[in-house]
Amino acid sequence: MTNQNVAVSDPKSAIGMAIDVIVSNSSFFSPAVRKPPTVPGGYITISLKKLETGGAGGAGRVGAWVDSMRASSPTHIKSTPLSDSEALSSWMLHHPSALRTFEQITNASEGKQIVMFLDYDGTLSPIVEDPDQAFMSKEMRAAVKDVARYFPTAIVSGRCRDKVYRFVKLSELYYAGSHGMDIKGPAKGRKYKKGDQSLLCQPASEFLPMIDEVYKALLEKTKSTPGAKVENNKFCLSVHFRCVDEQRWTALAEQVRLVLNQYPKLRLTQGRKVLEIRPTIKWDKGNALEFLLESLGYANSNDVFPIYIGDDRTDEDAFKVLRNRGQGFGILVSKFPKETSASYSLQEPTEVMNFLQLLVEWKRRSLQDDILSRD
Repeated sequence: MTNQNVAVSDPKSAIGMAIDVIVSNSSFFSPAVRKPPTVPGGYITISLKKLETGGAGGAGRVGAWVDSMRASSPTHIKSTPLSDSEALSSWMLHHPSALRTFEQITNASEGKQIVMFLDYDGTLSPIVEDPDQAFMSKEMRAAVKDVARYFPTAIVSGRCRDKVYRFVKLSELYYAGSHGMDIKGPAKGRKYKKGDQSLLCQPASEFLPMIDEVYKALLEKTKSTPGAKVENNKFCLSVHFRCVDEQRWTALAEQVRLVLNQYPKLRLTQGRKVLEIRPTIKWDKGNALEFLLESLGYANSNDVFPIYIGDDRTDEDAFKVLRNRGQGFGILVSKFPKETSASYSLQEPTEVMNFLQLLVEWKRRSLQDDILSRD
């Protein structure tokens, strides 16, 4: 890639090759973990094709949406925490704790450049009822800042890029907002990238007027549903139902359907108690990861070790890319067994912070050992 100081409108030209990473839910998982124990907290099991606005319409589609809302947001999810689950042993065999196997991870990265990719909500900050209050702790910000001193570091979020930046407040990071559809390089010059770092990738720019139009329509449609919150994330929209009474989920899904029926170029997917509305282009967090690796000069390199940490279904696109590349690892943040393409697990943001702190300590020791060996 020779020039990254322009908005990229074609995802294929941005990566330099045809990318087709948008897949159905069932194709996320490796054969070894295709059928884990069924427990509360698992990802939605309905095919995404049934959730997209282009599928069969009417009551059937709303019913599929509501079923998936319940499947991914069980009312009594706290009743079977990972530490007490009978499924823990078998699941942890495939997804061991990244803290307990830290040495195994660092040994695999030996001689390679680690590149860090971090989701925000549920990974760097706790999940909260009001998405506008999802602040990270000072300790977490310090840990991320330290990581960025030693490794290229990117925040990859479904949130609007500007909003994520206001939460994180670290200018030395790469930011990929709107599920990777809005990517910008560090404001501060970093030693990792060759050439100019002010890259900008916005493969869904043509959808901005449509997104704004749908945002206004959803605000009007959902205002009758107490607790519903529509968030404009620039290149995508989020309809949060965390604070909506479960008995009103069907009505909310119907409201969303009535709006999206008019916009076949938009599709609906789902995260943790949120309905996500995105353009139908073939672009996701996995594409964002590949774009950033290429921008850093590691498109076809064997000397890179990407680590992606995330907690939501949308992060599976990035986990799958890492598995397909055979480089680095995905780390799922979850207190519950879930089908995933991640290789390791952490239970909560506090463990993510501990992992980042360990990584920084390991890198500092490695640099000190190198200095001593030269002396």
